Formats: sequence, C-alpha cells, structure tokens
Amino acid sequence: MLKTDDKTIDPLLGDGAIPPSEAGEKENSMSLTREKKAEIEKKYGQSETDTGSAAVQIALLTERIRGLTEHLNVHRKDFSSQWGLRKMVGQRRRLMKYMKRHGLAAYKELIQSLGIRGV
Repeated sequence: MLKTDDKTIDPLLGDGAIPPSEAGEKENSMSLTREKKAEIEKKYGQSETDTGSAAVQIALLTERIRGLTEHLNVHRKDFSSQWGLRKMVGQRRRLMKYMKRHGLAAYKELIQSLGIRGV
C-alpha cells in the first residue's frame, strides 16, 4: 500500500478503485444468507425447528438454483457451476418425486407457491 496525502493507493487496485472490504456488503447471488435461509425454513417448515423436511429442502434448493441460474447467465462458460446446477436440479427432482408419492396435496401446494413445474 502506498500512502499519498490523504488516501491510500493499493498497487493492485489502482488509484480510484475501492477495496472490496470498503465497497459494502454485496449479496452473493449464488449463496443463501443466514437470514434468507431462516425465512425459507420458517415459511415452508412444518414446525419452528423443521429444517430438513422435503418441502424445506426443495424450497432451499429452488432458491440456490435461481441464484446459480443468474450467475450462469452472466458467466456462460463456468462449467463447474453448470455441473453443480445439474446436481442441485437432480436432487430437487428426487425430493419432489418423494413428496409427490407421500403427500400429493402438499406437493401441489409447494410447487404452486414456488412457481416451479412438477415432475
């Protein structure tokens, strides 16, 4: 870091660049924040402590899939993220098949509220 009169210049960032630590909190579109995850668990969970039911897992995966899809619209050649997206979609599909077999009414309500197609 170089110090000039009243500002610090980072040789890697240049003169006018703002270091990431000072740029503010930028939400990462590919990951869920703790608050967003808790909100989804509260909305789709059957009880206050329900974090692992199929409905909650499907809702969390759907949010992650949406974030990763936004990322891939910008970074089209990010093949490892494409692979991760395919894994998440497959996992969600398996959970949706399970939920469809074990509770059709809840399944229909869930896909309606999430705005996704059924399996």
